[in-house]
Amino acid sequence: MSLRGASGGILSYFTRHSTVANLLLVIMLALGIAALPKMRAQFFPDIIIDEVTVSVAWKGAGAEDVDSAIVQVLEPILLAVEGVDASNSTSREGVGIINLEFEPDWNMARATDEVQAAVDAVTMLPEDADEPKVRRVAWRDRVTDVVITGPVAVEQLGRFADEFVTRLFSRGVTRASIRGVAAPETVVEVTSQSLIRNHVTMEEIAKAIAEEAAADPAGDVAGANARVRTGIAKRTAAQIAAIVLRSNADGSALTIGDVALVKVGGVDR
Repeated sequence: MSLRGASGGILSYFTRHSTVANLLLVIMLALGIAALPKMRAQFFPDIIIDEVTVSVAWKGAGAEDVDSAIVQVLEPILLAVEGVDASNSTSREGVGIINLEFEPDWNMARATDEVQAAVDAVTMLPEDADEPKVRRVAWRDRVTDVVITGPVAVEQLGRFADEFVTRLFSRGVTRASIRGVAAPETVVEVTSQSLIRNHVTMEEIAKAIAEEAAADPAGDVAGANARVRTGIAKRTAAQIAAIVLRSNADGSALTIGDVALVKVGGVDR
């Protein structure tokens, strides 16, 4: 009876004072609008997997041997690592795998280091088993696809895609991949006949390109907050073709373009 009376009193009060009811409604709407920018909205919820996997390969060993000599040795030690909430293990022919689940919001970088330290301290594994591999589990899912098209060349579309990925990174997107556009790749093709005719080797060609493809650091400028690099990075096909392999006695120079075919290709990225 008292609750109905109180409820009826509130309702009757707002009925008699409609201005108060409208004012309360406006206040609630204003508070909702003010809180709207602070609400986090996303297409898919974050899925966080706090796991570290330890795998040990042992070629030729059966599942029972792997379980007794590897999994049962490592698992009790790994369960003692701080923050471990649960574990599950799998023993198969030639390999043992232990998955460690950690407490929510645990520092996984620290957890991975501590698991690695615990594994390194184990000295009772079989001698012919491989070194244990510690890996932090990372889960990724595709959120959306963006298609870029237009009446321009493929190279221009690739530049548009690169610029778009840069903008995504600046907005907080940590991972993006580009498909369907060929990433530029400079290819140097040399025939065996050309090597023999010019008395050069593939090693000499590779060394000459490596020396000219990047500028070398030459130190810092004191007080100017700048770094000095020597040389000119040669990256285009024409620049690589002009790299000198050797100078002949008659004063002429043998370039990579004289020995090889330098062209720009592409690999699907």
